[in-house]
Amino acid sequence: MKTNSVPDKITEYFVKEPRKIKKIIPNDDYTLTIVFDNKEIRLYDMSNNLSGVFEVLRDIGKFKEVFIDESGNIAWDIDKNVDSNIVWNNRIDICKDSAYMNSVPLEKKHPFQ
Repeated sequence: MKTNSVPDKITEYFVKEPRKIKKIIPNDDYTLTIVFDNKEIRLYDMSNNLSGVFEVLRDIGKFKEVFIDESGNIAWDIDKNVDSNIVWNNRIDICKDSAYMNSVPLEKKHPFQ
């Protein structure tokens, strides 16, 4: 039986302590500025991923309703009037680990730092 090896990028990430999101800022160009617990600021670009379950986020107002959920992931409630703890498919999210590994570091300083 052949097994796939884990990509180096993923192994390296998990060898270090996985990151926690401290703050998230939605930008007008469908990117997210994310501040992690190690004070690293990274940019996660969603502009090419606004289809399927994420299609609702094409509405920039909905995109800007992003928050950090109770598991520390990036999340949106599709309908703010529905309790996503009861109706689980009302929430869409992005794993914090995936957000870190698929984002790029920002060099410039931000006023919220």
